[in-house]
Amino acid sequence: MNSVYDELLSRGLVKQIVFEEEFKNLVSNEKISLYLGIDPTADSIHIGHFIPLMLMSYFQKHGHRPIILVGGGTAMIGDPSGKTDMRKMLTKEDIQRNVEKIKKQVSKFVSFEGENAAIIVNNGDWILDLNYMDFIRTYGVHFNVNQMLSAECFKMRMEKGLSFFELNYMLMQAYDFFHLNNEHNCQLQIGGDDQWSNMLAGVDLIRKIKKGGSFCLTCPLLLNSEGVKMGKTVNGALWLDPEKTSPYEFYQYWRNIGDKDVNQVLRMLTYLPMDEVKRLSNLEGSAINEAKKIAAFEITKLIHGEDEALKAKQASEELFEKNSISSNMPTFDFDASNFENEVPLLEILVASSIAKSKGEAKILISQGGISVDDEKITDAFFKVPFSSFEKEDGKYIIVKKGKKVFIKVQI
Repeated sequence: MNSVYDELLSRGLVKQIVFEEEFKNLVSNEKISLYLGIDPTADSIHIGHFIPLMLMSYFQKHGHRPIILVGGGTAMIGDPSGKTDMRKMLTKEDIQRNVEKIKKQVSKFVSFEGENAAIIVNNGDWILDLNYMDFIRTYGVHFNVNQMLSAECFKMRMEKGLSFFELNYMLMQAYDFFHLNNEHNCQLQIGGDDQWSNMLAGVDLIRKIKKGGSFCLTCPLLLNSEGVKMGKTVNGALWLDPEKTSPYEFYQYWRNIGDKDVNQVLRMLTYLPMDEVKRLSNLEGSAINEAKKIAAFEITKLIHGEDEALKAKQASEELFEKNSISSNMPTFDFDASNFENEVPLLEILVASSIAKSKGEAKILISQGGISVDDEKITDAFFKVPFSSFEKEDGKYIIVKKGKKVFIKVQI
């Protein structure tokens, strides 16, 4: 049986790793504990967490023990990696609410039962009670400021100014790894490639103090064939919470990926065997759409369950292939109580989040990007008569943006 590292390599899930040969030997001969850190800066995780969680899942399937670290302590600072401005500071109450929701979502990827059951820890349990002077005297001496400032995670902030407050984040994350290494014999940290500098700091701290036994491994960021981050929808980030991104919208996102992105999505975000991934990726012409449907179904099933995936698949097929209205398509309830006889289309577009502003809505309409009940609208000041909402099966209109975004607007 191949080691977990061999499987990760075959799926292109490894971007960078430190002490590779030593690590390969370790996971081929022993079962280890590893951790993934998630800062609870929102009440849901998003598609950016997907690939690291898939890594964690593969490690568990190979007998290793996952540790999910939620950053109830580090979220009080906020990771500066990849940010040009300082993150918004959250209250302890905000952080705790986010932690509880994230715990439920990660259970879709790892099991908390069995011999190598995953565990969840909160670094607030050990960071918030640290004595700062003791911490700096004991661990701060192992960090070279010149090396820290050259790290990729700080470069974007240097132009606008990096606060000492944020500079502490690397020390806190390194200490997390050191703490888990002591308490749970955790030997590996995994994460997205934008975390490489922070993760190296943890490996370095452990090896300086304990002379070995630590590794880090990053996965690639999810980029499309043009090098742009995947996971953005008409309403913003692609969240794993169905209240933020509906299962239909989630399914439809993956159904509409580019032809060149099929292979990457299938091998990185599904458990399909690599032989099947290669077969589907090699389909050409209209046949590649079948591969996209399979990708969309498998990913939606993983996040939202098989029932919701089937509903989303059915709604998509009814709408796009049979040109019929599905009960599972996205629905928005519009409050028309402030209008008489007709409603400005601009109001509907903004309220339903099809457009972020009236200015954007006007541009969409003028460019022919909006249809109401299959009729293209080009007048930015068009008003929808109340009579248009009267249908045999209810009061609604179907608003279409481009070729792929449909919303059933009810009053």
